[in-house]
Amino acid sequence: MAHVLVIGGGVGGMATALLAARHGHTAELFERDTRAPGAALDRDFFGWHRPGVPQAAQPHALLGAARTVLRQELPDVHAEMLRLGARERHELDWFDVRPPARPGDEDLVMLQARRIVLESALATALRAEPGAVMHHGEPVTGLLAEPAGPAVRVRGVITPAGAYAGDLVVDAGGRRGGVERLLPAVGCRPAVVERHRTGLAYFCRWYRLPEGMEEGPRRPWAVTGGTFAGCAVFPADNRTFAVTLFVHTRDATRSALRDPAVFEAAARAFPPGATWLDLGAEPLSGVLATASLDNRWSALVDGRGPVATGLVPIGDAITHTNPTLGQGTSLALWAARRVARTVDRDAGSVRFAAAYHAWAVRTLKPWFDFQVVADAAIGDRFATRAGRRTASARAVAALFECALEDPEVMRARARVRHLVEPPERAYADPQVRARVERWLAARPGYAPHEAGPDRAEWERLVYDPAVGPRTSARS
Repeated sequence: MAHVLVIGGGVGGMATALLAARHGHTAELFERDTRAPGAALDRDFFGWHRPGVPQAAQPHALLGAARTVLRQELPDVHAEMLRLGARERHELDWFDVRPPARPGDEDLVMLQARRIVLESALATALRAEPGAVMHHGEPVTGLLAEPAGPAVRVRGVITPAGAYAGDLVVDAGGRRGGVERLLPAVGCRPAVVERHRTGLAYFCRWYRLPEGMEEGPRRPWAVTGGTFAGCAVFPADNRTFAVTLFVHTRDATRSALRDPAVFEAAARAFPPGATWLDLGAEPLSGVLATASLDNRWSALVDGRGPVATGLVPIGDAITHTNPTLGQGTSLALWAARRVARTVDRDAGSVRFAAAYHAWAVRTLKPWFDFQVVADAAIGDRFATRAGRRTASARAVAALFECALEDPEVMRARARVRHLVEPPERAYADPQVRARVERWLAARPGYAPHEAGPDRAEWERLVYDPAVGPRTSARS
């Protein structure tokens, strides 16, 4: 049996502590915030100020990969999410008639819920878990460590309340958790960081469907975009949904989107925004903005090997991905499961640290790289306001649009979307390739469809020539 110390009480941290305890170990979790999520979902979601988790009130996508971990490893958490109002949607429900089921289709289900629903379910399970202890209001301020050859052996954590020893320290403190800044103080070489700027800014607003309307429309597709802006709708729990607009950080009209009236006018210029906002939903929030997001990979292994042993990062501490593909929660749960399953294998050794890093590079890094490529294409398009005219862009767009009509292509796309199969394998399937090629051959003049307003219409929506860009008094 091992004793695991977890830094950070977000989704990844709570999942790690809970999974470790369920695998027969003991766990202590340290969180700077003074309390855990509760069952008052709206109060916590809209009223709880959480500076350490700036993304808490932004929409989250719980992909099939996350749902699979919950159903297999933490079925009580999955059941509690459904009890709290989370809903499930199968990707193939896009079609009026669901195509015949195939093995693996059970992995293509989205859990639609706000982040607070998952956090509340995890916290409820942790409170009842005898092998786990949560220390709220107790941030980690230092590490217990000693030299151990070329690496530093981490043996525990230091908080304002004292020192705690353990067999493994798990950094689940996120990209702003600060654990990397604690490493030099114990003589550790720096982490190896790979960072890619996205140049994207997001603006979202939350709504609730009218009483008696439990679900929103199935069509149009929930994400659309053009050459300079995009719109997405995120259905969630308890009749709530979020509408999100995203633009380039250098777009001069960006600040105007903080005004709710401007935001809604702009959102209605896109098919999903118009369809959902026409339902008469009640606004639940102002316009919530976030920017300066990047894709960041941080490894505690350099050319000489592990820089530290007895310490592993999970979640955003190892791979922070921009939310356009919704991968973050799934990757965090994969890492939490890996830790729980392997922590009894001499967790303080160089071998354990090297094996965890190799697993992360093999399992997490390809999805990080996929995110980088996808965001680079979006960022470049938004920065230049140039349409997707290359042959490769045409082929990618055709695959997506073909999927909306062809269940077999949709299944392949869904397997990538839900992290079941990498794109280079799913899209290389001869049947999928043939179907997309036939779709293109039937449309010789096809050019990638760009949904939403043109630039002139966009600027009419968000710009008043007499006073300049509109801004909210709160911005």
